[in-house]
Amino acid sequence: MTGANRFVVVANRLPVDRAETASGWEASPGGLVAALAPVLRRHKGCWVGWPGEADTQVEPFEFEGIQLQPVTLTRHDYEDFYEGFSNSSLWPLYHDLIVAPRYEAEWWESYRDVNRRFAEATAAAAAPGAVVWVQDYQLQLVPGLLRAMRPDLTIGFFLHIPFPPPDIFRQLPWREEVIRGLEGCDLIGFQRAEDEENFRTLVGASAPRTGTFPISIDPGAIARGGEGDVATLRESVGSPRTLLLGVDRLDYTKGILQRLLAFESLLEQGMLDDAILVQLATPSRERIDHYRQTRREVEEAVGRINGRFGEVGRPVVHYIHRSVPKSRLGVFYAAADVMLVTPFKDGMNLVAKEYVACHSDGTGALVLSEFAGAAVELRQAFLCNPFDLPSVEEAIRAAVAGDPGAMRAMHAWVTEHDVQRWATDFLEAL
Repeated sequence: MTGANRFVVVANRLPVDRAETASGWEASPGGLVAALAPVLRRHKGCWVGWPGEADTQVEPFEFEGIQLQPVTLTRHDYEDFYEGFSNSSLWPLYHDLIVAPRYEAEWWESYRDVNRRFAEATAAAAAPGAVVWVQDYQLQLVPGLLRAMRPDLTIGFFLHIPFPPPDIFRQLPWREEVIRGLEGCDLIGFQRAEDEENFRTLVGASAPRTGTFPISIDPGAIARGGEGDVATLRESVGSPRTLLLGVDRLDYTKGILQRLLAFESLLEQGMLDDAILVQLATPSRERIDHYRQTRREVEEAVGRINGRFGEVGRPVVHYIHRSVPKSRLGVFYAAADVMLVTPFKDGMNLVAKEYVACHSDGTGALVLSEFAGAAVELRQAFLCNPFDLPSVEEAIRAAVAGDPGAMRAMHAWVTEHDVQRWATDFLEAL
């Protein structure tokens, strides 16, 4: 059975969320959706993914000119495929064992089963000779399964997170099956040359065609979001001389605690004059133990720092643990004098690029972990080693002094190398 769609995107989630609108749906925020939606419309395309609701059957539907093919997941699927194998096995493994992965046979069976359902849905949606682009670590078996079902298809895969060194990847009990899944591709894209080299070293001569395609953002969209009332935001946090900002999912890979400890140490040493830190921490995977532990440690640090250095009505750390609308984030970026992006490991980290996009005038400064994929491109940032607290402290101190030339150079890079260029480069190579 074949469908009528000449271009199919396959991702863990559909590009829509439930909403109180006439259609009942709204477009999800994010660069991937913005980049691929025009291509899908132009090529009579389809997006295959989970609608975000467990145990709910959603029929195929059209949204803003794009055909959407929902894949149903049960609560058990969500727990074992998503929370289990994807985020308690693969996620820590691919992020260099920051925490110890767990390898459960039941999780693997669920991962394999869900990947097969995604492959079957894709095979049914794709027209003869169609191009299929599979996204990210949750669906690494799909290319191989799809190749067996539909050898006529052209299949690409993009890994949004790092690919680990071979010695780490070999821990995975089902490593051969994952590699066979990826070998079904015509092209595999990675964020960094280092990730591509890790994969090619692991697989050897049998590796499919690969390439490095660093993902990016829609700089115009995020910059327009920064056109709000910056003065009002700065006034609401006490009009400090220096406003430092962190924007992250509350994930143990992001190094949030380390930046808080560095900020605390600088305050203790009297190295920061009239400075406050705003940390936006979006809830993430809160049923998983390591994520709950990370939240406890971060919130304990926030309380301790405010207890030591804050005043009544004037905390030195403003902490928000909820989602902030994308339309509002630009104001935070534009208001911040220093952006802190300090992950232990990150495939890219688009927050760094979003901040740069909001500072076309050269104001602001970016403190960036050398282990973020963005560090390869944003070389003028104040790079630091998040495993070394004095390194983070020194980067913050240097960033407070600022360098307008550095921000202008990074802004020019991000503007030229946007998400549309990323998608075009990959699809042309495919």
